Amino acid sequence: MIDYLMQLDHTSIGIWVSMLMLLLVILGVRVAFAAAAAGFIGLLWIFSIRMDFEKAFIVTVKMVGTIPHSKVSTLALSLIPTFILIGFLAYHAGLTKSLFMAAKRWVGWLPGGMGVATVFASAGFAAVSGASIATAAVFSKIAIPEMLKLGYNKCFAAGVVAASGTLASLIPPSAILVIYAIIVEQDVGILLMAGLLPGIASAVIYAILTILLAKTRNNFAPPVKGYSWKQRFESLPATLPIFFVVGIIIVCIYGGVGTPTEAGSLGAFVIFCIAIYKGMKFSGLKKSLLETAKLTVTIFTIIWGVLIYVRFLGFAELPDAFSNWISSLDQNPMVILILILLAYAVLGMFMDAIGMLLLTLPIAYPAVIALNGGEYVSAADSAFGISGAGCAIWFGIIVVKMAELCLITPPIGLNCFVVAGVQKECSVQDVFRGVTPFFIADIITIGLLIALPGIVLWLPTLMGI
Repeated sequence: MIDYLMQLDHTSIGIWVSMLMLLLVILGVRVAFAAAAAGFIGLLWIFSIRMDFEKAFIVTVKMVGTIPHSKVSTLALSLIPTFILIGFLAYHAGLTKSLFMAAKRWVGWLPGGMGVATVFASAGFAAVSGASIATAAVFSKIAIPEMLKLGYNKCFAAGVVAASGTLASLIPPSAILVIYAIIVEQDVGILLMAGLLPGIASAVIYAILTILLAKTRNNFAPPVKGYSWKQRFESLPATLPIFFVVGIIIVCIYGGVGTPTEAGSLGAFVIFCIAIYKGMKFSGLKKSLLETAKLTVTIFTIIWGVLIYVRFLGFAELPDAFSNWISSLDQNPMVILILILLAYAVLGMFMDAIGMLLLTLPIAYPAVIALNGGEYVSAADSAFGISGAGCAIWFGIIVVKMAELCLITPPIGLNCFVVAGVQKECSVQDVFRGVTPFFIADIITIGLLIALPGIVLWLPTLMGI
């Protein structure tokens, strides 16, 4: 048996270890530990083929041991603590609740109005945080209790929060879009602007889905009525500090004044000053710092475990095997593009968005550009009807939207685990059941972006791409 296992190729090892990880998750092992264990076993297995077991064990331990420091010290992940802190400071100062209550007064009368309010409030907060997990964590504390008090379905309440949190992946500032821009060497500002309209479109589709679910199911998500126009307008001034911070972050990033991390730090400082002005006590500041530390550790633990597994996948060459197989198919370019996106959907079930992009984009991006006709092709001569420069932007937004699916796709849906971790009334299974309709909504959004590239490219065209 051992001889047989040692004779397997790397791709076969990758498949077997991935099945082991799925089994561990099904048996109830937390994702971070299941992914880390599977990744460790997989690396040890691969290295044992090349060298004796003792040396393979030492190499594996050293490699796994470097991942926490090497990954947490990257600029992309350093965004997370600052944006989480903005969220919790805004929460304890009552700013985020003011945003949610304003949305409740303006759209709560709709069927499923509290769900719609959650979607739009999350979209507004996404422009502050830029981190999907932080958005999901903050609104888990604010929106879910409000919805449960009104008799909302528990799974739906958790699902709408987890799904709405993903809007931060597209609505600028977006850390994932910055990572994409760095990997494929595209202009960060243009990519961030390209994500604005698709992010708004995604929020609108979520809202429409929420209304349809509420209208077709009895007592599923009752509306909230009784607010006058005067009460609605009175709710707006309390939201101004949030939009003030949004303006600061946008000016800082788009104006080239500082890095996204510096923008997040400045935003946290401004929110802190506003919170003190609004009377936040030391106990609120203490809770904000402690909750930021706890959630950061929880998120980073999941990321560490998943990235150990991602590192193994790189050695197992599973991403390469997927990409090579798809790009070699003799099919219509649009069919191949859809197959590439399906591959992302499959990979997103097993790895985090950042790791997935880092592993696959060096292969998938050139393949898509080649399918379209090359880097310098004109729109008239291209396969997708988009110029080479436009294709780079268009594919980036689509692939980041696919990365949003990773945040709500089992078994490694970070947003779902965050919501379940914050709200003990909702189990992980409840959250995954609740996000299922929004998974379908995301597929509709992706189809819309593929069919109508102008949604993505209108603003970048105004910027002169």
